[in-house]
Amino acid sequence: MSTALDAASVRLQFPILNRDVNGKPLVYLDHAASSQKPIAVIEAQREYLMHYHANVHRGVHALSQQATDAFENARGTVQRHIGAAEPCEVIWTAGATDAINLVVQSWGRQNIEAGDVILITRMEHHANIVPWQMLAKEKGARVEAVDVLEDGSLDLDHFEEQLKLHPKVFAFTHVSNTLGTVNDAQALTQRAQAAGATVLIDGCQSVPHMRIDVQALGCDFYVFSGHKVYGPTGLGVLYGKRKVLEAMPPWRGGGEMIDVVSIDNGTTYAGLPHKFEAGTPHISGAIALGVALTWIDGVGVESIMDHETMLAAHARKGLSSIEGMRFIGTAPGAAGVVSFVVDATHPYDIGTLLDSQGVAVRTGHHCTQPLMERYGVPGTVRASFGAYNTLQEVDTFVAGTVRAVRMLRD
Repeated sequence: MSTALDAASVRLQFPILNRDVNGKPLVYLDHAASSQKPIAVIEAQREYLMHYHANVHRGVHALSQQATDAFENARGTVQRHIGAAEPCEVIWTAGATDAINLVVQSWGRQNIEAGDVILITRMEHHANIVPWQMLAKEKGARVEAVDVLEDGSLDLDHFEEQLKLHPKVFAFTHVSNTLGTVNDAQALTQRAQAAGATVLIDGCQSVPHMRIDVQALGCDFYVFSGHKVYGPTGLGVLYGKRKVLEAMPPWRGGGEMIDVVSIDNGTTYAGLPHKFEAGTPHISGAIALGVALTWIDGVGVESIMDHETMLAAHARKGLSSIEGMRFIGTAPGAAGVVSFVVDATHPYDIGTLLDSQGVAVRTGHHCTQPLMERYGVPGTVRASFGAYNTLQEVDTFVAGTVRAVRMLRD
């Protein structure tokens, strides 16, 4: 059972929230795009850069050993946070997009053949669509998508029909970045695997808000990015089952991922996880991500989710009074995202007018153009909430939206 989150205390840990934008106190409601960072995360990167920066692994000097210990301890933190069986199942990447591309280029090139079906959903972020399309074009495979119902739920009847195509892989989002829809990842994984599919889950929008146990989910791959979990940009995670990762060839070549390199006899590769981590990694980012996940655990991820859900419900109630309001995504049990359009207005115009009032929201297609096509809209206004947002900020956002719509209609 979660305890109530003290947003006022949480806010004190985020220096950026003290600033003004356009002469107004910042109201940051763009968490789904990128979260702000608590001082603990900022200081973790600063501490590394100021006091023990060195390249990791193989160094015998003190700084290298200290950096390596912190770097690998962070891997262990990720392993425990998502319930992976071993640290070697956690691969550092440049982000979730990079992680998906790693799977596509390594596992996909090895396993996808002409005529195979790659199954995704219509609610996917472009990062979980385009790499698969590129692979399908190269291999002569085809990409199929599971439809989305009007309320933003996945069409489970259509999912069952698509499974009859015997897809080789099923790649889907745990939580929609546009709709807030929370998919039953465990049930979807079980059904897809029973149909013979390997399963990849995009966890970018779930790890910041939910308790994740990849072993309980049973998925083959799980990806997420650091900058959406109160951590740094340019850093992400690929989880993969050890037996699956071990069967995959390296994607990138270079330092660190090798065992022995010989001009005459070729190259042999390192074991997990280093086989997939060519070159100097984002060391400070990995360390800071470990701190970010520890921070989330300290606040309580269940408390964060409950708080965000309450804020979203409050926002919907306030926005409902606007004539011509249409919410995009109304599935039950949705995460802390409110996405909408208003008749006779354009999302960009509403977003611009909100920015003039210090309110930061996201406008556009949110890298989900097939989903926008499904709803027949060019884009939406999206407010997405984090642990640091308050009811007062939601009221400011609602009042600002009312004002913006009135200005645009006058």
